[in-house]
Amino acid sequence: MTDLIRGRRESQPVDAACAAAEAAAHAAGVDIRPLDRVGELEAVRRLYERIWRTGENNPPVTADLLRAMAKAGSYVSGAFDGGELVGACFGFFSPPAREALHSHIAGVLTHVQGRNVGFALKLHQRAWAMLRGVGEICWTYDPLVRRNAYFNIAKLAADPTEYLSNFYGPMDDDINRSDDTDRVLVRWRLEAPEVGAACEGGPRLTDAGAARAAGASVALGVSATGGPVAGRADARTVLVGVPGDVEALRLSDPDCAAEWRTAVREVLGELLTEGARVRGFDRTGWYVLDRQETE
Repeated sequence: MTDLIRGRRESQPVDAACAAAEAAAHAAGVDIRPLDRVGELEAVRRLYERIWRTGENNPPVTADLLRAMAKAGSYVSGAFDGGELVGACFGFFSPPAREALHSHIAGVLTHVQGRNVGFALKLHQRAWAMLRGVGEICWTYDPLVRRNAYFNIAKLAADPTEYLSNFYGPMDDDINRSDDTDRVLVRWRLEAPEVGAACEGGPRLTDAGAARAAGASVALGVSATGGPVAGRADARTVLVGVPGDVEALRLSDPDCAAEWRTAVREVLGELLTEGARVRGFDRTGWYVLDRQETE
C-alpha cells in the first residue's frame, strides 16, 4: 500500500489522486513511502550513485541534504520492492505564493524499468502535493532523451514551457558525460483534466504522422546517417525530431550527439521562446508543436 498522509486537504480530486497513486503502486508491485531516517536517506544517495554512475565522491545528492529537506517538510520518497529500495524521488517547494513544488531528481534501478515504478513514484508525489494544497509540480528533463520526453509529456501529461540552455553546467557522470546540460522545464498542473486522465491510465497521445499528413512541417529531422537535418518551421504545426538513443550516441559518436544538442537547442528552444505550445510527443521520436498565429 502506498503510504500517503491523509487528512490535510480532503476533496474529490485529492481522493482520486490518492486512489490513482495507490493503484499505480500496486500495479508496479512496490510500496512507496516518505523517507526521513538517516539510514533510508543514505540508501537514496547510494541508489542515485548507481543510476547515474557517479561514484561515491560525486553523488547527485547527499544524505544530510535530504535529511534537512525532509525535516523542512519537502518531499522525499522511496519505492520498495520487498525490502529493496528500487526508486526514489525528491523535491522542494517554490515560493509560497506559487503553491508549487519543484521535483529535482527521480530515478529507478534498471532491473525494475518496464514495471512503471517511475510512474507510480510521480503519482505518489502528485497525491502528496495535492494533500498539502499544491497545484503544480515542475521539473526539468533532457529534451534529447526520447523515453523521458514521452514519459513526461504523454504518460504524465506535463506541459513543456521553457528551454534552458546548459542549465546545470558540467555534470561529472556517465549519463551526461561531456554534453551540455540543456533541459526543458515542464509544469504538471495537478488538477488539469488531461493530467487526471493520464494518471488513471489514459496518456496524452499524439500522432506525428497524422500531423504531417495534415500539413505540419518538419523543422528538424533525422538524416540517413542518424544526424540532425534542419527543415522548415513555418507551418502552423511543427515537428521536431530527436535521436533514437542519445545516451548510446554519446558513447559511439560524441560529435554527432553534440550536433543534436546544438540543433535541438536552436530549433526547439527558439520555438518555445517564441511561444509555441508542445501538443505532445510521439514515442517514435517527434515533438509536435503548435505555433502561435501572428497578425
